[in-house]
Amino acid sequence: MMTGQAKENVRAHVWISGRVQGVFFRASTVDEAAAMGVAGWVRNGSDGRVEAVFEGEKSAVEAMIAWCRKGPPAARITAVEVTWEKPKGEHGFEVRH
Repeated sequence: MMTGQAKENVRAHVWISGRVQGVFFRASTVDEAAAMGVAGWVRNGSDGRVEAVFEGEKSAVEAMIAWCRKGPPAARITAVEVTWEKPKGEHGFEVRH
């Protein structure tokens, strides 16, 4: 019989569409990820979307995805696509270029 349960770490690769560039989406995502204790990265895509990877406890990653559905105040989100992947051991959270 197992005593206690290991926290399940997950990885979500997320693409956010809408008015998401030029509205502090990346900076706000960094702040939100730090508050949630989620690792990964965020960057502007060449197609006008924002792309992000969130890795950490399932509940925290799900909370980040929920946050992406509204984003910072000036953003207007039209779609959020999520692909679940095997965790790669991300550390920290950064803006990629």
